Amino acid sequence: MFKKNVGTTDRMLRIVLGIALLIGFVLYREASYGWLLLIGIVPLATGLLSSCPLYSILGLSTCPLAKR
Repeated sequence: MFKKNVGTTDRMLRIVLGIALLIGFVLYREASYGWLLLIGIVPLATGLLSSCPLYSILGLSTCPLAKR
């Protein structure tokens, strides 16, 4: 479906960052900036799918299999 272009380390960092931002949203929902923490959906989704649309546009890849 999607071309894998996110390596293991990059993937784990994206998942951790996404979860942290979403936890921040749950904890600070009443804050005026709370809705901004929903951006955590993006790194979480790209980490879980191992595919980043921005990497595809820029022709980048951190996946070692894609470099072969």
